[in-house]
This record gives sequence, structure tokens and C-alpha cells, in this order.
Amino acid sequence: MTSQVEEAEHTLPATVPDASVRTAKKVQSVDRVIIRFAGDSGDGMQLTGDRFTSETASFGNDLSTLPNFPAEIRAPAGTLPGVSSFQLHFADHDILTPGDAPDVLVAMNPAALKANLGDLPRGAEVIVNTDEFTRRALAKVGWSASPLDDDSLAGFAVHRVPLTTLTLEALKDSGLARKDAERAKNMFALGLLSWMYHRPTAGTEAFLLRKFAKKPDIAAANVAAFRAGWNFGETTEDFAVSYEVAPASAAFPPGTYRNISGNLALSYGLIAASKQSGLPLFLGSYPITPASDILHELSRHKNFGVRTFQAEDEIAAIGAALGAAFGGALAVTTTSGPGVALKSETIGLAVSLELPLLVVDIQRGGPSTGMPTKTEQADLLQAMYGRNGEAPVPVIAPATAADCFTAALEAARIAVAYRTPVFLLSDGYLANGSEPWRIPAVSELPQLRVDFATAPNHTDPDGTQTFWPYLRDPQTLARPWAVPGTAGLEHRIGGIEKQDGTGNISYDPANHDLMVRTRQAKIAGITVPDLQVDDPTGEATTLVLGWGSTYGPITAAVRRIRRTGTPIAQAHLRHLNPFPANLAHTLAGYRQVIVPEMNLGQLAHLLRAAYLVDTRSLTQVTGLPFKAEQLAQAITGIMKEIRP
Repeated sequence: MTSQVEEAEHTLPATVPDASVRTAKKVQSVDRVIIRFAGDSGDGMQLTGDRFTSETASFGNDLSTLPNFPAEIRAPAGTLPGVSSFQLHFADHDILTPGDAPDVLVAMNPAALKANLGDLPRGAEVIVNTDEFTRRALAKVGWSASPLDDDSLAGFAVHRVPLTTLTLEALKDSGLARKDAERAKNMFALGLLSWMYHRPTAGTEAFLLRKFAKKPDIAAANVAAFRAGWNFGETTEDFAVSYEVAPASAAFPPGTYRNISGNLALSYGLIAASKQSGLPLFLGSYPITPASDILHELSRHKNFGVRTFQAEDEIAAIGAALGAAFGGALAVTTTSGPGVALKSETIGLAVSLELPLLVVDIQRGGPSTGMPTKTEQADLLQAMYGRNGEAPVPVIAPATAADCFTAALEAARIAVAYRTPVFLLSDGYLANGSEPWRIPAVSELPQLRVDFATAPNHTDPDGTQTFWPYLRDPQTLARPWAVPGTAGLEHRIGGIEKQDGTGNISYDPANHDLMVRTRQAKIAGITVPDLQVDDPTGEATTLVLGWGSTYGPITAAVRRIRRTGTPIAQAHLRHLNPFPANLAHTLAGYRQVIVPEMNLGQLAHLLRAAYLVDTRSLTQVTGLPFKAEQLAQAITGIMKEIRP
């Protein structure tokens, strides 16, 4: 029997030329390119960008992406609030950010052009879908006349391409209704850009056949539109040059790589932590942007013993996760800032029960609902202090999308070793962005094996063997982890203060003081690696200190400053509570400490409080990551203040 995928292949128009054949057009080699696809939410810009990214990754370029989409599920078509974009920076060398400004903008309508025009440098190439530049569409964005008809775009290389018309022409024999055929225009654009930058095509065609395997006519139409776009670039006189970006062979250590987003890397890290600890993974979650992808991904991996529970609300989600921790699972709850606020009481309960629990906060713009699809680092103080009473919790933050894998393992290590809830602070930029990731060998992963309590651990004065649930490990101060049902290890749990050792309910003032200080000492005593400082010359007087997703922009900015011959040091914090033991000594070694953050200075506040260091904040709360050039200029301006 012929499969549906095979049927789709057989129904492709025979008139579409082989995409591997090229004419003798000029080919220019470049070391890097930044492309931004932009259009309505329904134009498929995220899919288009994702496919271009996948082919770029398979080609061997280093890359970094920035998806940017509206919060509305279906914003009004053709309006500025409804513009969705996907930016990709790829190169033949090591890169760190999605790029400051696009070299190429693909604008599917006037709204996409207007929303992104201010980001374009002079000389950028602009590919516009002229079919959408109607009087009505122009009026929606406040244009009385088309910028294609005046000098508004004089500083750019504009390619006027009737994407909709060309797509419909390519699919005129497909049998699809006009509306369905029009939807393939993003694949026409993808084909054109694939020709323009010598991207592989076989992977995208195979993807489309798989994606629409149950709708072979749709699969055939999308492949045909994709090929038509490629052939248009090959045959039209408007595109006289194509570009080559060589693989970034020197940027990657030997290994097997794949492209990965932050949320996917975090999901894989949690599964790896489950296997390395020997604990079943349980996720209790309520869907919330931008964390929902973790729930979606983990639900696919029941074969690894993963259990996912989509709860009716945030409180139920963390309650179930904490119950799973009590039952001996590696327990996780995922959320974003508003969800953390709702979970705060149960996080405090986890502190009191001293059970391992991973609280994954994919930060977004706030307060309240805020900007659900935009990034921010605004939950650091909430993670540190957002609970009643003295309820200390370890906090760690990944630096890149791929680093989310390692950060998940580290969070699990701390949680199970010290019997504590742990905050993992990612954000929307890391969650949705992607980069190459070297797949580690299993032998490279840390061992996280857990020894559960199996027998009584205390002898009463009369010689009776009993179990004391708060009799602590002298090294870690962690209490024993006794799985319910273990004979002889029955004990109380609950939010009321416990007596040291026995775990009995206690209202004794001295005992409460002891327990509060002991819980704090346990967190303060967590072993974390020393802070590594990048100071190549040893002559720097300024240290740029960051945390979380600012790593890429900070590193790119520091590289630019060093190219001018100016010494500057850089360090990046993964562990935010407790801080690395050498942080005080490190800060004292520099005359200036500059702290860039996507908030109003939360880490700077913590550093001043802990070390009395007069840090200088560089802050941004635009919902977008820092741009490297702007950050370099701001850092340079501060550095000039102390130069003799």
C-alpha cells in the first residue's frame, strides 16, 4: 500500500525544476548574516524561521535566534500589535546573540514593514510582499501612501516580490481553494531565502511531507510553493547575487550537535536528572506562557518514566509536585512570574518540609499579566524573598539556551543533596531562542544517586530504635528522605514548625529560632563552584558582571570593547543563592563593577546589600534582550568616568 507521504511526493507538479540545479549567477561569500522574517501571526513566520534555522544548523553554521510574537492568540490581521517576527543570526564563526539589526527583512505586509523599519541599518535588503500593500492595509498602520511609491525606503535595497500572486500561480493546478493556496506564501518566501543563502532544501521538503502526511494535497502544495520560491530566486533578474556562509567548523569542539531551544534543553536536562538520580520524574504544571512547552515536551516521554499532570491551577500544580516529592519522585513545577506568586505559600511549605522540589520560572515581562510573550529578568527578588517568614531557597540561572540542560541537572543536584526547593530562573529569550548544542555522553553527566532512609536512625534512652525525620546530615544539614510506607519510618509532615530532630510539632521559641537559623545555614552552606573571571590581560579595572540570559549580549559587548585595546573583565553568575564563595574577593579586585540586567537592578541590589559594593546598573525592560553595540557603548561611557 502506498503511504500518504509517498502519495504527496507523487502529486508534486512535474514542472517544478530540480532545486539542486543553479545558473551562473554571482555568489558572494560573507562571514555572517542576520535575517528577520515578519508578518501576521497567521502568516507562519515562526515556522518559516524555524525551518530556515534547522537547515542552517544542519549545514554547520553557528547560530542564535530570537522569536518575537504577540500575546494575542489571533491579533487583528494587518495591524501593528499583530506582527510576529523571527530573527536568525548565523555565521562561519562563534556568535553569541541573535544580532542587533537585520541585514535582511522579509516583510509580508505593511504592518510587518512599519514595525521593523526602525531596526534596519542603511543598506539592508528588504523583501516585501507587494500584493499586501493595498490602500486598506496601508490605512491600518497609519500610512496614507505606500512607502514603495516614495523615497521612504531609499536607503535600503528593496525587492518588490508579489509573494501571494506567485504562490497562487505555482499552485494553480493544485486543486486547493484560493484561501488555502495563499497560506503557502511563507513557504515561497522560505524557498527564496533558501536559494539566496545556499541553504539545504531536502530537510525542509521532508519536514513538510511529514507534517502534512494526513493531508497529501496540502503537503504537495507547500513543497511546490517552497520549490517555486527557490526557482524564482534562481531565474529572476531582481536577485542577481546569492550568498554563501561557510560552516563554522572552528567554533565547535568535536562532537554530535543539534539545534535546541532553551525549553527543550531544560526538558532534556530534567529527564537526564531523573535517570542520573534513579528517581521517577513528576511534573505538576498549569499552562502559562512561556513555560508551557516544557509540559508539552515532557508529556511525550512516558517511555522514560516521566509523569506529567496538567492541573486546574497553579496552586494545584505545585501541590501535586510537592506530594510527588514526599513520595520519592524528582518533582518539578513549571511556571512564569504570575504563577510563582500563586505558588509562594506551597514553596514555603516545601522549605518547612525540607523536600526536594524544582521550581522552574520562565520569566516574562510584568507585573501582573504584563507582557506574556516578551522577556525580562524581573523575578530574581521574588525568587529570593517572595514568601512569608524566613524561607531561604537556592536560586540558579542558565546563561544560554543550550545551558538550560546543564542548569536543570545542577538544580536537581542541589535539590536532592540538600533536601530543598530550588528556583531555576530561565526567561522567554532563552526559552524560545535556539542555538547549537553538543549532545553529551552519558559518562559526562553527574551522578545524582539518592540514598533514601530505610531504617531507624535514633536510639531513645530506653534503647528503643526510632526514626527522627529532622536528624540532619552533619555535612549538608539535609534531613533524611523517607518514602511513605517504609516500615518504622512513619513521621509527621505539615506547615507547623517542627521540633529539631524528632519532627514533632513545636511552638517553643528557642526551637523555632534554631530551626530558622538551621534552614538558613543549610542553604548558605551549599557547595557551588567558584566564580570564573575572564580577564585576559590582568590589567582590567572594570568588571562586567551578569546573570542568566544577559551572557550573550554582555560577552559580545565585551569582545567589541577589547577590540579597541581597552582591558575589561567579565564574569557571569549561575548561582544567585548562595553566591560563590569567592565573589566578595572578586568584586574587591576591581574599581568598577557594572551589572547589566533586564530589570531595574535586582542583582545590583543584592550585591550592594551583601558586599557593600557600589555597583553600577545598566538596566533595560523593553521585553527584548540587550543589543551588543548599545551595551558596549553604555559600558564604555561608564568606564570613562574613572579613567585618569
